[in-house]
Amino acid sequence: MEKETAFWPTQWVDPSCTRECKPRHTGMTMVIDKGLGLHAMKDLLHTASSYIDIYKLGFGTSVLYPFSVLEEKLTLALSLDIAIMPGGTFFEIAYTQDGIKTYLERIRDAGFNAVEISDGSMPISTQERHDAISMAREMGFRVFSEYGQKASTFRADQEMLLSTLVGDVNAGADYVIVEARESGNVGIYNKQGEIDSEFVRQVIQQASTLATRLIWEAPQKPQQIGLLKTIGLDANLGNIAPADLLSLETLRRGLRGDTAYQVLEDRRRLVCE
Repeated sequence: MEKETAFWPTQWVDPSCTRECKPRHTGMTMVIDKGLGLHAMKDLLHTASSYIDIYKLGFGTSVLYPFSVLEEKLTLALSLDIAIMPGGTFFEIAYTQDGIKTYLERIRDAGFNAVEISDGSMPISTQERHDAISMAREMGFRVFSEYGQKASTFRADQEMLLSTLVGDVNAGADYVIVEARESGNVGIYNKQGEIDSEFVRQVIQQASTLATRLIWEAPQKPQQIGLLKTIGLDANLGNIAPADLLSLETLRRGLRGDTAYQVLEDRRRLVCE
């Protein structure tokens, strides 16, 4: 249990009695930073760094910060055992202009310790994708690949998702992110942002032990609740807005009405058994 929460009884801090401390391999939370100032990031990390596993500087925002500010953001994340990476779109833009090696070398020199490999806007071949993943792995990055397209008409395909998961993990990816955009209306969601829970259950079943290597983008509260109820409280969730970080953590632990009843019922059943 984190030192900061030692004042409170353990069963109050985590009614689920399942939440792991960092470094975690499941129940991971990826925050998307769409342009926070340095002071705002410091406040966020001071308050909730224990609940952040991955920090993504969304899209191509990395190049728009004064470089001294970018360096400070990177240093902050690294000092708190957080994987920090540029957005996948930035990879796609740099890759199409200067190639994989140049991009990886540049973000490594900047101080990033993680990378997102995607082809959501600018498709690349499967071989090029796997080469990028393998090269990033060899260079010491934590590698997060992404399945899916940015197009508003994109809907996830079970066979393609599973094939991408197996291929990317074999190439060296640590996790595969399921695209939903920051708006949460593509992939496993319809245009209204409603989740296809049956699709998710089928993917989890078919993926078997690799299911824990999936990170599901879920920017909206109902999507987070739906995935936690469908997959479990230790689902890996991404594209979480900084302002929603603590509220997601309460959902994971059963400290919010949407999951509290379920968590307490599970505990009562275990006691009775």
